[in-house]
Amino acid sequence: MLLDRLDWRWLDARFLDSSVRSWIAAAGVAAASYLALLLIQRLVVRRVGRIAGRTVSGVDDLVVELARRTRRWLLLLTVIYFGSLFLNLPHRLDAVLRTAAVLAVLVQLALWSLTGIDFWVARTRRQRLAEDAASVSLIGLLAFIAKVVLAAVVLLLILDNLGVNVTALVAGLGVGGIAVALALQNILGDLLASLSIVLDKPFVLGDTINIGDLTGTVENVGLKTTHLRGTGGEQIVISNGDLVKSRIRNLKRMTERQVTLTFGVVYGTPVAALAAIPGLVREIVEAQEQVRFGRAHLKRLAEWSLEFEAAYAVLSPDYNLYMDRQQAINLALLRRLEDAGIALAFPTRTIHFAGEPAAAGDITSGP
Repeated sequence: MLLDRLDWRWLDARFLDSSVRSWIAAAGVAAASYLALLLIQRLVVRRVGRIAGRTVSGVDDLVVELARRTRRWLLLLTVIYFGSLFLNLPHRLDAVLRTAAVLAVLVQLALWSLTGIDFWVARTRRQRLAEDAASVSLIGLLAFIAKVVLAAVVLLLILDNLGVNVTALVAGLGVGGIAVALALQNILGDLLASLSIVLDKPFVLGDTINIGDLTGTVENVGLKTTHLRGTGGEQIVISNGDLVKSRIRNLKRMTERQVTLTFGVVYGTPVAALAAIPGLVREIVEAQEQVRFGRAHLKRLAEWSLEFEAAYAVLSPDYNLYMDRQQAINLALLRRLEDAGIALAFPTRTIHFAGEPAAAGDITSGP
């Protein structure tokens, strides 16, 4: 046979301490591995990509994106090292191929991680844009921080595999980071405060909030400041750091408005009329729609009036409805008190003298 006549001794020839037979086997393993990886990548992109278009789950979309971001030249470096395992290469060449493969794996993992971050950002923005638009800008900040941390870790790993002593570099970066943090502590404080606002959600865009003597509607939550639209139409800008340190009253999250009504009637009002006032207030409040009566009592005997206190709730957070019901109750109370002949008190003071003042001639001077 022809094959028997061929001289196969050339397969035993050696190159770089490995036979030609070993080189052929290594090349075959590397080529087969590379083609298998390319085939898997293509199948994932095509088959899983078609399935992803028909499902609402984000896992299959992420798998497709990871497959698309897989770089072929990085796969090639990896399979070359895998094939070299079948060879008896010189130590230095083997170390070079091993380092190249490790770097290829690190770079590919970094690309996959960046893809995962971008995928999470895009998906989260779509979900939160309608319900919590304030967090969209901060999601970008979180993604940026994650990418910076990822790049730093990958860079340190690459330098470590290249033989660079990263211990001193990490120590230097730590000292430099402390100095930068001290110089930018106010800005960093506002950034962390904005993150706290997004995660804790004391308010969202469109909420009306009260901070001290300031009241306004939230228009924007930025990385450093929050913008409110005041009740007078002016724009109020508050740093996020000051905002999270303040007591925030979220007026939009009220389910109802509690009202306390205080008024006083004059001394001298008959006791029977005084006893009828709580029932009179109750009738007035219960006659109003969307109002729940709480209580009404003669609270105290004040300096210049007999003071009554009543409490009721307007069963809606709407401010206009609250003012309408309060006005109706106040007017009805004034009308009923007037009909009953009960006068409202106002600050007065009566001074009673014990006797007539001394005449001018009675005043004598001292010795």
